Parts: sequence; structure tokens; C-alpha cells
Amino acid sequence: MRTESFGLDELELDALTEVVNIGVSRAATSLRDMVGEQVFLSVPAVAITSPVRAVELLGERESSMLVAVRQGFEGEFSGSALLIFPEKNSLELVRAVAGDHLSLEDLLELEQEALAEIGNVILNGCMATIANLLNRRLVISLPEILSGSAVELFQKSPSLFQDVVLFIHIEFSLRGRELSGYFAMLMDVPSLDALKLLISEFIQRSAS
Repeated sequence: MRTESFGLDELELDALTEVVNIGVSRAATSLRDMVGEQVFLSVPAVAITSPVRAVELLGERESSMLVAVRQGFEGEFSGSALLIFPEKNSLELVRAVAGDHLSLEDLLELEQEALAEIGNVILNGCMATIANLLNRRLVISLPEILSGSAVELFQKSPSLFQDVVLFIHIEFSLRGRELSGYFAMLMDVPSLDALKLLISEFIQRSAS
């Protein structure tokens, strides 16, 4: 799934993939604690690409409307983190967390609050772990729920952070449900440059 590298070489892309994989694994552990059973998240190779190409990647995989949880992050690198689901999957995820006993009406009432909590657990767990592995700290904002097409989701994010997208496709498996989601970090080029430097330092520490 890799597209443009935006200045990262193969070793740096591999290291970034490793860092993100660890972050998502920690997030899965947090989600497991939340739902009370094992959660499996499969993370493929990382793609660093433009917002236009990220929209195309989403469009190639999803034709339905999308729901996203967005949280801003600030630190040595800054931007917006989005956890994106096909709209049809969002209720299934809420049902998996809240329980099968709830009626559709109850699920719809809980959907926004539950998705915000789920997104907060996954995004916070992932972003905090990435920051810790890079020996830095990030300030993460409260979750916000967005809905719309792929284009609309990216347009609703601050334009400052739309130069580069770190794009990851995630397959969820919990309570017998196979769910598909996407994790995207939207950053400007200076933030990507800062991240590249931190990844280089991470590689040096790992090699020593």
C-alpha cells in the first residue's frame, strides 16, 4: 500500500511501520480491557501519501458513507488523527462494546457517545505509545465525531494539516465480528520532517 515516501527511505519507512504497529497493538489491548475479551487488529504496511491519494485509497475500498473519530495532537510533530469506519460498521462496533441485548433504538442513542469513547481509547493508546517510543510527549484533544464521504472527512479537518497523510488499513475482529477501519494521521510537511528526525533517532537507539 505504500505510495509516495515524502523523503523517508526504506529503513525509515520500516521503522515507522514498526512504531505504528506497536502503537496499534497497545490500542488493541486498551480496547480489549474495554470490551472484556480479546481484540485482534491486523495492520498492513504504512502508506505515506497525499490527502488526494488517501481519499482515492478510501474510495477504492469503501463506497458507503463513513464515520470518523478525530482527535488533534500537538507536540514536536502536530496534526489530526482520524479513526475511520464505514457507516455500516460503526453500529456493529457499538453493539460489540455495548452488548447484543440493546435494541436498534438504544444503539442509535448510544452511537455518538460510544464511538467517541472507542475512538478515544484507540487513538489515545496508539498516539501515546508512538510518542513514548520516540521519547516525546503529545497533547491530544478530546474526540470529535465526523460523518460523510472520504472527501468530506478530510475537508472537515484543519487545512493546515492536509499536506501529508499517514494512512493505515486495520481489520478488527472481536466477538465474532469482522470489522474494517482506517487510521490516518494528517500532518503538514514540517511535522513530517520532525517525525522523520525522531524516527532516525529511534533507529539509532534500536541499533545500539
